[in-house]
Amino acid sequence: MKAFTKTKYGGPEILQLEEVEKPSLKEGHILVKVMANSANPADWHIIRGKPFLARFAFGLFKPKNKIPGIDFAGIVEEVGKDVEHFKTGDRVFGEIIKGGAFAEYICVPSKVCGIMPERSDFPEMAGVPVAGLTALQALITHGNIKEGDSVLINGASGGVGHFAVQIAKAFGARVTAVCSAKKVDFVKNLGADQVIAYDKENIHQHNTKYDLVLDAHGNLFFGDFKRMGQQGVMIGFTTMGHMMSVLIRSKLKKFHLVQFTAEANMKDLETLANMIRDGKIKVHLEKVYSYKEIPEAVRYVEAMHTKGKVAMVWKSNDSF
Repeated sequence: MKAFTKTKYGGPEILQLEEVEKPSLKEGHILVKVMANSANPADWHIIRGKPFLARFAFGLFKPKNKIPGIDFAGIVEEVGKDVEHFKTGDRVFGEIIKGGAFAEYICVPSKVCGIMPERSDFPEMAGVPVAGLTALQALITHGNIKEGDSVLINGASGGVGHFAVQIAKAFGARVTAVCSAKKVDFVKNLGADQVIAYDKENIHQHNTKYDLVLDAHGNLFFGDFKRMGQQGVMIGFTTMGHMMSVLIRSKLKKFHLVQFTAEANMKDLETLANMIRDGKIKVHLEKVYSYKEIPEAVRYVEAMHTKGKVAMVWKSNDSF
């Protein structure tokens, strides 16, 4: 099978498209023919081996997993022993944080997959897992939002942010979104009640109080969370030092602030699939690349100006 591989840490240019062995089926796993991927900030962090602490999980001196890639959507080709919720031919979407998705086939635990809703397509659903799960778990699992709550979403136009705006509205929250001036209309169309353009109003001086402050961009300081929020959820971060400073100060000041990495599970993936089926959330694909352009897609996301998501499509009859 064709796959993008890496043997060292570096930029997207280190990725090489080559023929590798097709993965074998394992107990409790499903073998998926990958039809589409999406690119996430997590992909370029893992490919570059940054922050350095991440290397203790992904390989200290060189990558443990030769094939990168987290998000995928595709068709179940084989079902392993003790798998109950999937059958051959099912259209599925999911994520595998350890990588392996930038390939024609991937063998993954069934618990990290969900069934695609009817009338959805592969590029659309490939854009859901990491960003959608992060937004859902930030707001519901960790933010505990309820109907009528006020939520500030910083970084509202990106992959996580554009899901967060829609999910918060679907759960009945009042949403104030922060993005650049050129993306204000995009974020308004997602359903935000109010939009703050950070290049016209200094968010670090914004004084309105919210039930929850969700930072998907990673540039808020502890003082911003404390000033604007009853509680906070921190997703993105600019540097490891910045993140640690915010978290340490929140502990010292006894301010409820959560920093987390989303965990894939069938229940939350089903929730997202149902919301897409019911039209409560939509995946905005800014760009769709060929699988041959996966390094370019990762590079585009690394520039951190993405509006919504970026997807990459596999076509098995393509040659190198």
